[in-house]
Amino acid sequence: MADRQILDVGCGIKKFPGSIGIDRNTDTAADIIWDLDKFPWPIESNTFDEARLIHVIEHVGDVIATMEELHRILKPNGQIVLETPHYTDFSSWCDPTHRWHLNSFSFRYFGVDNAGFGYYSRARLREITVYVKLLALWRYLGFEFLVNHSRAFRKFWEFYLCFVIRGKVLRFVFEKA
Repeated sequence: MADRQILDVGCGIKKFPGSIGIDRNTDTAADIIWDLDKFPWPIESNTFDEARLIHVIEHVGDVIATMEELHRILKPNGQIVLETPHYTDFSSWCDPTHRWHLNSFSFRYFGVDNAGFGYYSRARLREITVYVKLLALWRYLGFEFLVNHSRAFRKFWEFYLCFVIRGKVLRFVFEKA
């Protein structure tokens, strides 16, 4: 849909085509230069249909405040597309700018099923998809399929298997509730 307003948060030099980019670095393709840890961002409420954070959330100072800000700037039913390394992947730990090391249940505070921790934020998001990419060996052996097609198996994997059958990347899609 050509009229969709997309915000590429932390766009870097490879801004998503057709989007508006926001980044703190002046040497990027950003349309808006802004420190993402300063709230509110210089964006009107209910402006965007989609916000994309591709390998950005692990860098912010406050994950909850960032998710609340995304909730504020999204239109009703707007979507957040978010990718981040799984905390068992080498890439999660080798970058000294990473502040957070996340798993596939890290954003449950924002959902209806918030594990009793809904008081941390009033922002509510519907989880549309969670996709866990595993290291190649485990993908070829079928574990990636199991992790992504059964929430119960994904929970079992996170609790007991993820340090052996390591995760690579998490991809989330949320909808503003």
